[in-house]
Amino acid sequence: MAEGDDENTLKVAVGHLPDTSLPWQEGNTAVAGHRDTFFRPLRRIQAGDEIRFVTGHGTFRYRVRRHTVVDPDALWVLDASPAAALTLITCYPFNYVGPAPRRFIVHAERMANVSESSYETVTREGNTP
Repeated sequence: MAEGDDENTLKVAVGHLPDTSLPWQEGNTAVAGHRDTFFRPLRRIQAGDEIRFVTGHGTFRYRVRRHTVVDPDALWVLDASPAAALTLITCYPFNYVGPAPRRFIVHAERMANVSESSYETVTREGNTP
């Protein structure tokens, strides 16, 4: 993940949208990526799927709640959230040639941190980490 959503950033990474939370913070983390590179797998995403988001601050797990298709000016998808959430944004339709007319949005909520979850599983089974 890189900071920013400009064309140069999105050529080499998914971009964190400025003014949204970072994954290790509470709130809505919004990330954009090209549909024909990093976000190609989103065409098959379903509610209930798990997303693992790896950062220098740890690995964060999210559960997909839903996905929607919106117009590019639907800025409500960037609205702040009281709980930790992840919003993925890419162009739509996936097979469109050229600048796509709509946006595919994935809405997900953060689950327990992977390291926290692993620790709980190990200690619940009576083992030591």
